[in-house]
Amino acid sequence: MARAFMTVGAWTLLSRVLGFGRDILIALFLGAGPAADAFLVAFALPNMFRRFFAEGAFNVAFVPMFSKRIERRDDAEAFARDALTGLGAAVLALVLLAQLFMPAFVLAMASGFAADERLDLAVGMGRIVFPYILFISLAALASGVLNAMGRFWAAAAAPVLLNIVLIAAMGGAALLGGDVLQALVWGVPLAGVAQLALVWQAARRAGITLLPRRPRMTPELRRLALIAAPAALAGGVVQVNLLVGRQVASYTEGAVAWLSYADRLYQLPLGVVGIAIGVVLLPDLSRRLAADDRAGSIATINRATEFTLALTLPAAAALVVIPGPLVSVLFERGAFGPQDSAATAAALAIYGLGLPAFVLQKVVQPVYFAREDTRTPFRFALVAMAVNAALAVGLAPVIGYLAAPVATTTAGWVMFALLLRGARRIDGGIEPDARLRRSALGMLAASGAMALAVGAMAWALAPALDAGGLRYLALAGMVLAGAVVYAGVVHGTGAFTARDMRDMMRRG
Repeated sequence: MARAFMTVGAWTLLSRVLGFGRDILIALFLGAGPAADAFLVAFALPNMFRRFFAEGAFNVAFVPMFSKRIERRDDAEAFARDALTGLGAAVLALVLLAQLFMPAFVLAMASGFAADERLDLAVGMGRIVFPYILFISLAALASGVLNAMGRFWAAAAAPVLLNIVLIAAMGGAALLGGDVLQALVWGVPLAGVAQLALVWQAARRAGITLLPRRPRMTPELRRLALIAAPAALAGGVVQVNLLVGRQVASYTEGAVAWLSYADRLYQLPLGVVGIAIGVVLLPDLSRRLAADDRAGSIATINRATEFTLALTLPAAAALVVIPGPLVSVLFERGAFGPQDSAATAAALAIYGLGLPAFVLQKVVQPVYFAREDTRTPFRFALVAMAVNAALAVGLAPVIGYLAAPVATTTAGWVMFALLLRGARRIDGGIEPDARLRRSALGMLAASGAMALAVGAMAWALAPALDAGGLRYLALAGMVLAGAVVYAGVVHGTGAFTARDMRDMMRRG
């Protein structure tokens, strides 16, 4: 498990770093004005529906069922082809519907666009980028096949292609004197084709050729649909939360971009740690359940939680303590000014408070999904949605666009608390052992020490952080010093040692 996590995490880290490069270029060329707001909303449309038809809903149903067929040496390839046909037909219908009703789709995302030029911009771009959902959904199914077979690198590497294509499109257009915005927009569907080609070929090399079949409703597909439906509804609840946040932000010009850039920063540790753990944990737990390995399931969850906390707690502390330097050094240039940095940093600090909850959800959810239970997380998601909507709408008149991150963070902790309480009642679910309790306390202490250290350095290095090229060295020094302090305290308290890492790698 540890080796698989490292594989997924490394590729995800590369994707997120390139994502920073992509967003830095977007901030450079588009800033936080109408064009940036319109593109970010248009690009959010296929990514929102991806949670329904790809990673969010479909794969949490598909991966356990496919994993168990592999464990039982059943006809897994036929099941995958049937699933591909059903998924492709559903998503293609959605793409055609979106082309007809794109203005309504955009206004559902950002009703504040109705009164200005951003609506027409977002509608035009939305029609171009929306077919990305077809390619990425089919790529997600192929990725699920690979993950269930213990082959993680291609699925983890696919998102890297998106950022490479978009960076190349913007850079090439700028060098050739072309329209950077149009190059960015057309790069999105092109990147989807590249991602699908990569994982389809990897699945074929693994022995599974994913070709569509004549559509038919088999008993297996009916069960897949019944399991996926609550997960899709839960994904819909999550998207409602995001929609509420964008609606709040859309009434302040630039706020959609501020929240998007803040989201990019906190999504780095969430993606590298949380998504990687979730991707690896789900097929692993599914196979252990099929083999009736209760003890192995519990041990796997404990070690996954331990590894997650080791990386998430210091990241959350940094986002809360030094959001200003992080945002200004990474994004403040060109059309993105000091006011934009300050607004983005305020949102980032609030998201940082919720980061541990967002990541730990990825550890707990597979406990349910591996048992093909998607209804319980859906019920919990409804509660979290109510909390999010009440806070976002209720606080918007008081704190403006910051109501969105406050609501998201609070709802994240509510969702995690409900998932954890339910999982502790499941046989073979969550049972923290003595090692996990000991290490968690040590990691909390180490994160506190690191926060004090980087906070003091930010105060001392304030002039350097505002000084051109020197600011990059100043931020790098703060990051390095924080890592040294955290590692020293963690090792000194015995919370997470090099021996623990070696043990996890051997067990993986």
